[in-house]
Amino acid sequence: MKQIDFTVPPRLLIAVGGNATHPEDIEGTSAEQTIMAETTAQALLPLTSLDNELIITHGNGPVVGKILMRQVLTRDTIAPMPLDICVAHSQGGIAYLLMQAIENSLRKAASDRHVAVLLTQVEVDPDDAAFDNPSKPIGAFYTEEEAHRISEELGWLMKEDSGRGWRHVVPSPKPRHICDVSLVQVLARRGTIVIAGGGGGIPVIRKPKGVREGVAAVIDKDLTSAHMANILGIPVMMILTAVPKVAINFGKADEQQLGVVSINEIKKHRRDGQFPPGSMGPKIDAAIRFIEGGGQRVVICDLNEALPALEGKTGTHIVTDNAFED
Repeated sequence: MKQIDFTVPPRLLIAVGGNATHPEDIEGTSAEQTIMAETTAQALLPLTSLDNELIITHGNGPVVGKILMRQVLTRDTIAPMPLDICVAHSQGGIAYLLMQAIENSLRKAASDRHVAVLLTQVEVDPDDAAFDNPSKPIGAFYTEEEAHRISEELGWLMKEDSGRGWRHVVPSPKPRHICDVSLVQVLARRGTIVIAGGGGGIPVIRKPKGVREGVAAVIDKDLTSAHMANILGIPVMMILTAVPKVAINFGKADEQQLGVVSINEIKKHRRDGQFPPGSMGPKIDAAIRFIEGGGQRVVICDLNEALPALEGKTGTHIVTDNAFED
């Protein structure tokens, strides 16, 4: 096997999971989300302090679901917003907290580096099969009894999510085009840390004469991250989550954590059903898309081990097949 290059790349995209900003064990108050943003910023400080091109994306699943629920509870007095606007609200709110927290952490470290947030629209195919098969879980977890009651009362489609409970599911079409991605590139090249594509981006469709229109969906943020990184020619993408490594036979006696694996090996594990749709599946799909789109390495690791993982000391590293050729 060739020696894998674990040097810190000068251009990097980091995808921060929704649970890093809003984990399952908090109520979701503004104070709690501020603390979580500060924790995330501190964990990323070894990377944000570097002299590099850095783009950060983030999830929004827990938050956008709660925005929808908030609307339901107030629907008799305040007109509800469509899902695309809810995604925009979550994107702006989460990115604001991250931007402020990251800049504050940099100032405390005597760095004058700036952070910018770009409200990002992402075009999807109006005929994407996902619109006929909603599968993206958002919002809180419910018991089966609660899920059936909510489904009857609100007309929401509820599905069981990887043995963790029941959640509201919505369409999750694949990203086709990152709108105004050139602005992300320009800012990153200036040394600005760019937060973009939050929550997978605001889902829109393109109509005649370039007119865009929002649609009711939540795009997977890891797929959007992979697509954005490919477009910008970024060689390394990090997916930060709540586990130190990807595992096969997860939770079983023969569980095995993966270190450095080829794209073909990870695709075989995917075909064998190792990565459920509600947990690691979307991250693996995004990793495959990124590598097949021209990327060199995907790092999946715990948020608090970002720099050691990037340096090859921990985490799962998915690489091209030719990385294993002599």
